[in-house]
Amino acid sequence: QVQLVESGGGLVQPGGSLRLSCAASGSIFRNYGMGWYRQAPGKQRELVARISSGGNTNYADSVKGRFTISRDNAKNTVSLQMNSLKPEDTAVYYCYLGQLGNTYWGQGTQVTVSS
Repeated sequence: QVQLVESGGGLVQPGGSLRLSCAASGSIFRNYGMGWYRQAPGKQRELVARISSGGNTNYADSVKGRFTISRDNAKNTVSLQMNSLKPEDTAVYYCYLGQLGNTYWGQGTQVTVSS
């Protein structure tokens, strides 16, 4: 089993920044992908950003140029630096880890962008 613990959400004004972090523990193998999804009220969960074990990244078009995903393989952590936040970024953000055909999820952390 794999456990994921997220931190770093909160309330921020438009144009501000937040950094989300996620730490994975448990039965983690060498090759695994990590990333972030988000879900706003009344909307489907959507991919925000992901990063492979080799460091390749993908971003949703809506966050390109504003968000940066990174990972520390030695610590099994993934982070999401979010800059120039907009009200439409308001959502619950979920960390995930994918390996061997399985996907594990964190509990979610609320990000609210509002003045």
